[in-house]
Parts: sequence; C-alpha cells; structure tokens
Amino acid sequence: MMRIALAQITTGTDPSSNLELVESCTRRAADDGARLVLFPEATMCRFGVPLGPVAQPLDGPWARAVRDIAARAGVVVVAGMFSPSDDGRVTNTLIAAGAGVDTHYHKIHLYDAFGFTESRTVAPGFTPTTITVDGTPVGITTCYDIRFPELYVELARRGAQLITVHASWGSGPGKLDQWTLLARARALDTTGYIAAVDQAYPGDEIAKAGPTGVGGSLVASPTGDVLASAGAEPELLTVDIDLDAATRVRDTVAILDNRSALAGLS
Repeated sequence: MMRIALAQITTGTDPSSNLELVESCTRRAADDGARLVLFPEATMCRFGVPLGPVAQPLDGPWARAVRDIAARAGVVVVAGMFSPSDDGRVTNTLIAAGAGVDTHYHKIHLYDAFGFTESRTVAPGFTPTTITVDGTPVGITTCYDIRFPELYVELARRGAQLITVHASWGSGPGKLDQWTLLARARALDTTGYIAAVDQAYPGDEIAKAGPTGVGGSLVASPTGDVLASAGAEPELLTVDIDLDAATRVRDTVAILDNRSALAGLS
C-alpha cells in the first residue's frame, strides 16, 4: 500500500504566500502518513497574470524552498511552477523533490483550446518523466496532457503503476465531467492508478481570467473506479492505493501487452 495526498488548493499571485500553502499541506499530509504529496499545476502562481515576471529557474529560491519543505517532512512533493525558457517564454513545470527524488517535468501538451492559447507565453517540453517513490515508478503529467492517452501508455510501459495529473482546469459547461471522465479513461488505458489533483474553484471573478481550477480532484483505480474525490472547495484528500491491485489488473487485463503486439505489426 502507498498513502498519497492530493492538496486541492487555491493559489494566488504571490509565490511566497503559495509556498505557505505547500508547507502547511505537506506537513499535514506527512503527519497523516502520506509518502507522496501532490499539488496542482500553477502552485507557484495562478494563471490569469503575466507569468514571465514570476518565473524562476529550477535552482531558484522557490524551487529550493519546495525541496526544503519535502526534506523536512521526509516525503516526495510534486508541485507546479514556472521557469524561464530560452526563447523568452516560460515552461509550465512540475518540480518533484524529497526522499531521494529531485527532478522536473516540463508540460508537453500546451492548452491551445477553448479560447486559451498557452503556447503564446509557454514553451513545450518533450520528455515523459517518471519518479520513484518507495521503490514504485510514478509518472507525472500536467493538465491538458490528460487528453492525450499515448503519453499515459508510454509512462505505463516504463513501469508506472501510478500516474499523477496536476491541473488548473478551465471552468465551463461540462468541463468538470470531462475532467473526471478523462482521469477514469486514462486509468483504464494504463490499468494503473490515476491521481488527478486540481486547483479548487476560485470564484467566478478569478475564473474569468483563464484556467484557474474547478476542484474535483480524484483518484481512479486500475479498473476506472473513483476511489475518492473532492468537491469544489480547498481540501486535502488522503488515499491509500493498493499497488498489488495494479499488478493483478495488468496481469488479468493485458492491455499493455496486447497494444505492444499490435504495434509490432506496423
């Protein structure tokens, strides 16, 4: 079993204040026995404001503070931040740190949809990323990635039994239902767990500024069942996942093996 915590928070525009949320939620999660603490996309600073002025390098003070928080708690923390890109844009980045982990993931699929053009200010990443938590491979992804099943299949092929999604999901008609459906579908695609953590809904005025969260964080099982979910408000969701169950489902429903066999025919 692995205990994980999904910190559904509402972040503002001040990175220092948002670090206080990371600190308090990580401490609470660690005290409750969590080994992996997940924070949303844009934990460093919410969308709807210029990101260039707040972006910091991966060895900058904000990222170092996240590493320190994870180290003090003795857990792995994954949180969304923005770092400068070589082309003048920023990268939409997950920093993963603590308990022997120190890496990052730059969001591959940029949110050029529903009237929002993330690629105008954000440069894409290109590398699928896994971390290891207490010996278990874990894939990490960001928000709009969840609409692209091939990324999740690739992470599962690399051994990930749990894949995390860190989002600041856009609001609108049907969007919360899509978020839940997509998380469950990716669990079925990979016969693994999906832990999808979103920003809490910030209210109508801030929501007009862009994708700033709808809540609805959830954990889906390898058979697509919702094991736990949050409402729209801030919440720390703690869930125990049975890693042996993922192995049993993969042995029984051999989707990954069957897909590999079909790929070899091309």
